[in-house]
Amino acid sequence: MKFKRIEDSQITMTQLMLPSHSNFRGKIHGGYILNLMDQIAFACASKHSEHYSVTASVNKVDFLNAIEVGELVTLKASVNYTGRTSMVVGLRVESENIHTGVVKHCNSSYFTMVAKDKDYKSIPVPGLILDSEDSVRRFARSIKRQKQAKKRSASFDPSEFNMHDYLEEIQAHNAKLEL
Repeated sequence: MKFKRIEDSQITMTQLMLPSHSNFRGKIHGGYILNLMDQIAFACASKHSEHYSVTASVNKVDFLNAIEVGELVTLKASVNYTGRTSMVVGLRVESENIHTGVVKHCNSSYFTMVAKDKDYKSIPVPGLILDSEDSVRRFARSIKRQKQAKKRSASFDPSEFNMHDYLEEIQAHNAKLEL
């Protein structure tokens, strides 16, 4: 079995934010940032696996701070976890005001990527060499997120859903029931 160091596939990308990347309020469009995040996750996973990799899922995307036109956006990606054919790529997005030097953390997210061979079949990926407490923590957090996702899916089985169990709870929220 093959193993690789995390730093061997880490990717950093910096790009100037242009007016063409902005939304109607003059801030950088979140969809544009998501596109960049997907690109860097692809590059990092493909570099680690040495194969084309596709996005299987994205775990929680929170836009923490707006990004302004004229700022530099830096995206950092590294493989945090490896399964048999999948990898969890941790992403961090920061923006920097080039006039003041102020750096803002804008987003962190986890992309699950799957390596594919030339026939588009899933293919095994190299494992990770965990050589620091930080790398063990990131690997363990990925395992925990996977378990939580499976638990959420199992706890809300559509075949066992009973609408009446939720009507009172729904009424406490911003919804109007017209059944």
